Amino acid sequence: MPETGLPPLIRALLRPDAYPHPTGRISLIQTHISYVLLTDDLVYKVKKPVNFGFLDYSTLGKRRYNCRREVELNSLLCDETYLGVVAIRKRGRGYFIDGEDGQVVEYAVKMRRLPEERMLNRLIERGDATPRMVQRVADVLVPFHNRTSQTSPAFARYGDWAIRYNHRENVQQWSPYIGRVLTPEQHAICIAYAEAFWVRKAGVLKRRVKRLRIRRTHADLRSDAICLENGVCIMDAVEFNKRISVLDVARDVGFLQMDLEYRSRPDLASAFVRRYQRLARDPDLAEVLPFYAFYSACVRGKVEAFLLDIPSVPESEKRAAARRAQAYFKLACKYAETLPPAMLVITCGLSGTGKSTVALELAPFLKARIIRSDVVRKRLVGLSSRTKVLDEYRAGLYSERMSKRTYSEMLREARELLLSGRSVILDAAFLRRAERRSAFRLAQETGTQFACVLTEAQDGAIRERLQTRLKARTDPSDARWEIYLRQKRRFQKPGEVPENRLVKVDTTGDKRRQMKAAVIGLKAISPLSVR
Repeated sequence: MPETGLPPLIRALLRPDAYPHPTGRISLIQTHISYVLLTDDLVYKVKKPVNFGFLDYSTLGKRRYNCRREVELNSLLCDETYLGVVAIRKRGRGYFIDGEDGQVVEYAVKMRRLPEERMLNRLIERGDATPRMVQRVADVLVPFHNRTSQTSPAFARYGDWAIRYNHRENVQQWSPYIGRVLTPEQHAICIAYAEAFWVRKAGVLKRRVKRLRIRRTHADLRSDAICLENGVCIMDAVEFNKRISVLDVARDVGFLQMDLEYRSRPDLASAFVRRYQRLARDPDLAEVLPFYAFYSACVRGKVEAFLLDIPSVPESEKRAAARRAQAYFKLACKYAETLPPAMLVITCGLSGTGKSTVALELAPFLKARIIRSDVVRKRLVGLSSRTKVLDEYRAGLYSERMSKRTYSEMLREARELLLSGRSVILDAAFLRRAERRSAFRLAQETGTQFACVLTEAQDGAIRERLQTRLKARTDPSDARWEIYLRQKRRFQKPGEVPENRLVKVDTTGDKRRQMKAAVIGLKAISPLSVR
């Protein structure tokens, strides 16, 4: 790696005379949080003075603490590799590892250099990795999770909160890279999937808290952190943040599963997961594993993206990091397909603007159930949907009390369908903000995506439709021109609906063009919900 842009301390540590032991050429590996210096027999990891929110190495004291914590935690899974923490001192114009003289300016984790040819990622690259190798990793990981790693009821509750917080933080941190390493569609998929997961797997997640499946995990279980030499050494466990490492044990399993699939070895991923599941006797693991593989892919995508904005990283490495980040987010979206989010669509518009026609056109694209207010309203009072009821506006069957009852019943029916993963279109006028807000709350409570389809048409077209429909006497709607005029005065336009959740359809114009635009609008809101 070129030395341009590197801090003076790191440039000095690329010289053999900076070390208290003989060595030849020093190699440098740079991540978003560390400089890793490889000598002939030893490795020194220097933490960068960065603060990413989830990680704070901004002061010398914090870096020293985290160096010591890294040695302590990694001794559990790689005890003969982590040799301790050493000071880096400045003497004159030079910087030197360890020693007695000079001012301490930095600290480094000192490690035994492991044989690179026995790292799991290198074995995979050469085609030498076998299912038995990853099964041995599971053999080590299960007892670590079951007996060695910390847990308690308080730990478990904390970890259940932490994963939700971490995901929200990840979304914030990868958002600046939309258009650079992930597309707006992939961004929407990742958000929708997580929202669906929290709600639809709520029962499973509660069981995992109760059964203490949430523990202190390794939290960074990549194949390049695993050495298969005289046993299994798993290094690079996360030391810098409790909420990153106190998570469901599925975090570790999902991370390595994701990493192996990222490296085009789904056979190894399958062998590892099967072995872990059999030894751990964890019947719920399969239900949460796709999410933790997804979460891990998102984390890796974000971390690779960070490299794009670090000045000392050469342009060639930035380009490679961008390609890796893109691949990780693509993989994350593949995991998201295991739980397609349901979608709640409400129509909004005056009588005669084509709400029911639009609902019927959109339903096949969403594989959605339509719940129509005209049908529900009459069913509640024991009437056939084709029975004409010509009550005055806001009176009788169309009184405010009856309308509230109708909307409440529609939301109740929709809730059950949405929780089962079925998309729903609520075909109703939704003229009032309060009605629309109730529907939006339902979407939030069920972890589904929300859209409001606003239908509009010219008065002439509406009058003709209403007259034709009333004469036919086959449609459940009882709307008439005078009703339309009264609605028009009372209509509260959906200004409270965010623009990115509002789809407008002018039913006076070209029907095919308008419906195509509506489908595109819904797909932008929830790509996996629209087929």
